[in-house]
Amino acid sequence: MSLENQELRKAGLKVTLPRVKIYQILEQAGEGDHFSAEDIYKLLMEKGEDVGLATVYRVLTQFEAAGLVTRHHFEGGHSVFELARDEAHDHIVCVKSGMVKEFNDPRLNVLLNEIAESMGFVVTDRTLYLYGIHKDSIGKK
Repeated sequence: MSLENQELRKAGLKVTLPRVKIYQILEQAGEGDHFSAEDIYKLLMEKGEDVGLATVYRVLTQFEAAGLVTRHHFEGGHSVFELARDEAHDHIVCVKSGMVKEFNDPRLNVLLNEIAESMGFVVTDRTLYLYGIHKDSIGKK
């Protein structure tokens, strides 16, 4: 049994071809890559897979409810997905292209914990989004 099938079953989801294909795309994403539903749909089309955009949205919502993926909501209603992971990481978003990259900086982790501690808190979870313009988007309309 493939890893995708095991993960889907563990999450209580029936193994279907669209679910397996979408899970594989998310699993094969490069470090720090995040995909919108439209990105996943385009990748499926390029591979010749017959999966509609509505199915991609439905599967991603099911994956999110089952805890398999994390959805990140950004300004302007833009959402991207990544496989759920345990380690904390942060995101930087290009306000022109919508590209999202993740990063994890130990110095930032220490600083945030120090700030929380100075205010009498222990960090249990966090979300940090930085917004800017990626160098490839400068000068583009």
